[in-house]
Amino acid sequence: MPGTGERKLGLIAGNGRFPFLLLEAARAHGLEVVVAAIKEETDPEMNERAAADSSVRVYWLSLGELSKLIETFQKEGVTRAVMAGQVKHKQIFSSIRPDWRLAKLLLSLRTRNTDMLLGAVAKVLGDEGIELISSTAYLEPLVAKPGVMTERAPSEQEQKDIVYGRAVAQAVAGYDIGQTVVVASQACVAVEAMEGTDAAIERAGAIMRSLEDEGEASTLDRSLTVVKVAKPKQDMRFDVPVVGLKTIETMKRAGATCLAIEAGRTLVFDRETIVSRANAAGIAIVTVEQG
Repeated sequence: MPGTGERKLGLIAGNGRFPFLLLEAARAHGLEVVVAAIKEETDPEMNERAAADSSVRVYWLSLGELSKLIETFQKEGVTRAVMAGQVKHKQIFSSIRPDWRLAKLLLSLRTRNTDMLLGAVAKVLGDEGIELISSTAYLEPLVAKPGVMTERAPSEQEQKDIVYGRAVAQAVAGYDIGQTVVVASQACVAVEAMEGTDAAIERAGAIMRSLEDEGEASTLDRSLTVVKVAKPKQDMRFDVPVVGLKTIETMKRAGATCLAIEAGRTLVFDRETIVSRANAAGIAIVTVEQG
């Protein structure tokens, strides 16, 4: 946990509920929060949250405005910041309009992946006196613990798919391509890339339905197992795996019956609701330790 002497935190907010959960946790610790809200990603509700609390200030900026981000934090006296919430990979590499500082940084990258880019941004922030801290700071209760979360444990077939899926997912994640694979009968049906986890799950469901329509799904079990892992050298400051209610709803539509996530390196939002919905849908959720 960061030291208690510094009472101000910068929050670089992406999409989803993650930024709001971290904001609430930081305020519960008595911190003032300066939010850098990304116009292309952050929920406009952030303005309402700031209006209701004088210790929260929101500044809106576009993807690519790295200089404005630094100037905003320096003006506010922010020396520690956290990234929370997804910024879609395809946004980063297609919709971004870099300012001079970010353009210079992009030209210096050896490879164009999110780890390389965000790591370079973190270094630039650090050089400007702004330390980027773990995105799980203040959210330890939401970090997944080992064990079965649902009433139903994975079946024997699902367990085999988890073992196979983890090997594939870890290899893919090692190249910073994606962190999720969808498996059926130890066959890889879909691999996450820039489209994100939910889109990969939906694609897997569509593939299985198309095979059934063509009468070609008999060699594969119809049910799908979703396996989500952290990267082998996961930087906890950004792109930490997150599971929320939308994941379960997407799995249900796709015909997926099992979800395996990684203990200690995955955040689980709305845990009680997720478990309740999963139980109602007959979906098993298991948290697996590293190794």
